[in-house]
Amino acid sequence: MSKKFTFLIVSILIITILLAGCSGPAPKKQVVVVQQPPAQAPAGAAVPNPGGPGEALNLTGDPTAGAAVFEKCQACHGQEGKGGKSNPGSDAGTIPALNPANPALKGANDQEFATNLDLFIEHGGTPTGSNPARSMPAFGDRKMLTAQQIADVIAYVMSLNK
Repeated sequence: MSKKFTFLIVSILIITILLAGCSGPAPKKQVVVVQQPPAQAPAGAAVPNPGGPGEALNLTGDPTAGAAVFEKCQACHGQEGKGGKSNPGSDAGTIPALNPANPALKGANDQEFATNLDLFIEHGGTPTGSNPARSMPAFGDRKMLTAQQIADVIAYVMSLNK
């Protein structure tokens, strides 16, 4: 009986080794990377903006200085950013108000709001529609505003939405 017992043990070991070799490599663990969804543009704007945030986000903006720079923006966004300016050919029909700002532009917190504003001021944006009469110029890319001026405008627009 001891030969039979030894044969049985050896057979079980051989079968176990063979089965382990046939099962292939252990499955790799799947790594799931959760990414922040891209910042959404206000209604009527093309998504996404090309490029990333600019240097302005690393600066401290002055809302008072931003109000002075924003005087240039009033031609499109209205006094104090209240909007209502016509934009024929765009799906929205008007240029977005910044006071109050579209919730998609404001995002979940102040950092997201500042980043979204920066993306539009830096890189501009084209509204959706057949042939919008006006588009947001790329003030940063075209060096029409300095990083500090952009930071100041961001601070001003954010102050309008407090």
